[in-house]
Amino acid sequence: MSIEVRPVKDGDFFAWLDLYAKYAEFYDTELTDQRALVLWSWLTDADHEEEGYVAVDGDRIVGLAHVREFARPLEGDRGLFLDDLYVLEDERGKGVGHQLITSVRSLAEERRLGVVQWITANDNADAQRVYDSVASKTAWVTYEIDLVAAQKAETA
Repeated sequence: MSIEVRPVKDGDFFAWLDLYAKYAEFYDTELTDQRALVLWSWLTDADHEEEGYVAVDGDRIVGLAHVREFARPLEGDRGLFLDDLYVLEDERGKGVGHQLITSVRSLAEERRLGVVQWITANDNADAQRVYDSVASKTAWVTYEIDLVAAQKAETA
């Protein structure tokens, strides 16, 4: 197995969509056609902040990573946020996740960014074993305000 990590390209759509649908299913999230097409339009728009990368074994896409730069005001620099990382179930344990993370790190280093960050579900132990081998777990706690849910509750 020889894995190449490269940016997504137009001809990747259906293979990418298959992986992204599995990623959404893993996180028990509905992936509508509209959401998938919006994200794909971002990934293929050179002017959009979201970037997509795929791990390819031969002509088969076996993993994906989506990243975006962000400002770090206290540090006076920028970082790279890894929004999504997914490896096909039958390819896990073969180093694909490591290679995707290594490629993301290399991208951040090339851009002279200060940090690469990401979050994962608290119960995603398999992914955390990979992450623990390449990064440090932070002490930060994540909060969010789900505005869509709040608006639905207010109108109900």
